[in-house]
Parts: sequence; C-alpha cells; structure tokens
Amino acid sequence: MPSDCSTTSGRTARNTALAPTGPPPARLVLLFAIACGSAVANVYFAQPLLVTLGERFSLGSGLLGAIVTVTQAGYAAGLFLLVPLGDLADRRKLITLQLGLLAAALLAVALAPGTAVLLAALAMVGALAVVTQTMVAAAAHLAAPAFRGRVVGAVTSGVITGILLARTVAGVLADLAGWRSVYLFSAAVTATLAVLLRRALPAGPPPAARLPYRSLLASTVALFAGNRLLRVRGALALLVFAAFSTLWSSVVQPLSSPPWSLSHTAIGAFGLAGAAGALAAGIAGRWNDRGLAQRTTGTALVLLALSWLPLAFTRQSLWALAVGTVLLDFAVQAVHVTNQTLIHAVRPDAGSRIIGGYMIFYSAGSALGATGSSLAYAAAGWTGVSALGAAFSCAALLLWATTRTP
Repeated sequence: MPSDCSTTSGRTARNTALAPTGPPPARLVLLFAIACGSAVANVYFAQPLLVTLGERFSLGSGLLGAIVTVTQAGYAAGLFLLVPLGDLADRRKLITLQLGLLAAALLAVALAPGTAVLLAALAMVGALAVVTQTMVAAAAHLAAPAFRGRVVGAVTSGVITGILLARTVAGVLADLAGWRSVYLFSAAVTATLAVLLRRALPAGPPPAARLPYRSLLASTVALFAGNRLLRVRGALALLVFAAFSTLWSSVVQPLSSPPWSLSHTAIGAFGLAGAAGALAAGIAGRWNDRGLAQRTTGTALVLLALSWLPLAFTRQSLWALAVGTVLLDFAVQAVHVTNQTLIHAVRPDAGSRIIGGYMIFYSAGSALGATGSSLAYAAAGWTGVSALGAAFSCAALLLWATTRTP
C-alpha cells in the first residue's frame, strides 16, 4: 500500500508540475492562429469557385453542393478518426504529419483530371484539414484555465480569418491564374507551416489517454452520450453552422448571375464583410473567462436570426448582403468560441476527443446547409435559401432558450 500511495503521489506531483500556469508564448499562439486559418481555409476555397468548377466538370446547379458536401463528409470522418489521436499521440508529431499529408492532398486537387479524382481529393483535404482542431485542442491544453478562453478566442480568430480570406484569396488567384492555382498555392503554404510548427512546438508531456485506438474512438461517443452540456452545445453547433453554410454555399449563384454578374474576385471579397466574426471570437473568449457564456450565446443567436432579414434582399442590394453577412458571421463565431471554451472545461484531459466530437456536429451542419441550400435555390431561388437559413437560425435560438441553465 505505501508503494501504491507513493506512486500516486509521484504521478500527481508530475501532473501538477506539467500543468500550465499561464498562457502559451504569444508567438506560438500567433503561429497556431495562422496555421489554423490556413488549414481551415482549404475547406472553403471551393465556395467562390463553385460555378467555375461546375462548368469545368459538367455539374448542374443542383449538384454544386456536392463539392462542398464531399469536403464536409471528409472533414466529419477526420474529426472522428484523426482528432482523438491528439489525446494518444505526441501532438507535435501528429500536427506536422497531418499538415504534410494535407499539402499532398491539395496538390492532388490541383492536378485532378476529372470529377472522380477531384471529389476524392477534396474528401481527403477535408479529412486532413481537421488538423485545425488538433491545434485548437493543443493551444487550449497549453493554457492555464484562467487564460483558456482568451487563448481559444485568439486561435479561433485565426480560424475565422482563414475562412473569410479563403474566399477572397480563391477569387483573386482564380481570376489571375485559374482555379488550380488556388490549391497549388495552398499546398506550398501548408508545407511551409508544417516545417515552422515542427520547430516551434514544445515537446509535449506523455499523452493523457492510455487507451487502444478503438477504445479511444468509443470513448468519444461515450463522452457525448454521458454529458448533457456536450450534446446541447453540439446540437447548437449543427444548427448554427447549417445556417452559416446555407449562406456561403449558395450566395455565389445570385452574385455570379444578373443583375450582379460579379467576378471571382468580387464574390470572394464579400467574405471580408464578415470580418466582424474575427472580432467576435476575441470578445466572446474574454466574456467566457468572465462567466458570461449564456448571455453571449443568447445575444449571438438573436443576431443570427435577425441577419436573415437583410440577407433576404441580396438580389436587390449588395449593401443588404454586406450588413447581413456581418451580423451572421459575428453571431456564428461568438457561439462557436463559447461552445469550445465550455466543452473543453468538461474534461481537459480529453480535449482532443471532445473538440473532435463537437466538430462532427459542426461538419454535419455545414454539409446539411450546403446540400439544403443547393436544393432550395434550384426549387425556389434566393427566397428559398433565405427561408432555409432563417429556419436553421430560429431553431438554434429555440434550442438554447429551452435548454439553457443559469
């Protein structure tokens, strides 16, 4: 017995010594933010290029959502199969390996000769882009609890900036050098970031999880099955990102057709109208550190529902689209940061599994919005899309109102 007590005491002392007492170095947080933004951008590059890709690979308007859907399906698979490895493997090795493989998948997209290869490569890009969530979990793990909200907010600001700039960069590069240049450029950037992170990341402590891989995956399901907060926040993520994807998976169609007939660059620039989303991430992170998670969530969901009022007038006014985009992106990212801060606190030692499981809801919502908006646009035009987005947003607000706790 004394031996057992001594072992337990020693393990506790080591864990206490390894526990962070402050935030990670600012330069590492910045590198995390840049790398997360670059990785997640790959999931969104295709959105301003949908019409061009549809023409190049002979896809009708009702099938354009398949390009987004297959990427999100790959993303969902990666979230379940790859992100939990962050609780089992050395995060530095895992992050750099995934970034290297992601660079290879991006090269395959750029060189795709036909539809089958394009969709398969995009699915791989989606699966490997989940390195973003591995990095978010790593950043949260490196921060003391009192600093975790602001660190997650700072890294998520990079994610949001990547999502926004993805459309702008894709539009500009496509106009200058064709759609394939978008993925060639990203492959080069991703490979460079893999090298930088390999050098910058600290050697991590032994992984918290001591489970076989199959048991690790099963534990992800068990975590959500046994915790109401995780289920509620996952369901909110599904509905919120369904609304987000409803807008961004379909807005290219009215903007590229009369009366607007905008170029790739102009369409991509509308992503910058949602730059308030990056601001929302930082604000939400600080509010969460002050214990205002429920107030942040409720306010953001009201704004999300209201955003569809100006968005409904996209065909009549680009200013209405800009205003609606600011409201929608601000609201979505405020909820997202709040969700991630709350769920990580449930089991910090299982941070990768929890964030991976949570992001499966995110990916499912994104795929639902992409598919639903394509069908809605084909059936009822922009009015149908706006009604669908408003329905997702109001459903999220109703879910929060009926499940919130003080």
